[in-house]
Amino acid sequence: MTLPLNINWQQILLHMFNLVLLFGGLYLLLYKPVKKFMDDREEKYKRMDDEANEKLARASAAEEEIAEKTRRAEEQIARDIAEAKREAENEAENIIKDAKNVKKQMIIDAEDAATREKNRIINDAREEIAELAVKAAEKVLSEKTSAAGDADA
Repeated sequence: MTLPLNINWQQILLHMFNLVLLFGGLYLLLYKPVKKFMDDREEKYKRMDDEANEKLARASAAEEEIAEKTRRAEEQIARDIAEAKREAENEAENIIKDAKNVKKQMIIDAEDAATREKNRIINDAREEIAELAVKAAEKVLSEKTSAAGDADA
């Protein structure tokens, strides 16, 4: 049976079957493996992105923790410095008080030593004056005695 325009249904069906076989083979041999490769690759990059985001989140958390520790350390250092400053001021006040006490004691000791020295000098001067007075009296007496003895003679 011939159809107009020389159409052979058997040939058409055979070509359609070949086309279906070609598409099936291409689907199984090319599309499916390429699709699987692309899906695996997409999953790999998604997993890498998730890991990177997780690492970034951990790094951010670690950075915040370090910033907090740094802040606390700086606060502790400031407190330690303030405490050391207070202790130094207290120590300086104690040293100044001790120095003032030593100064007062040195002044008292110096005044006592000066008073003793003054008294010693006054006593020495009195003794010297007494000696000079005795010598002067002896001289006067000896002159009077010699004058009286010359007058008698």
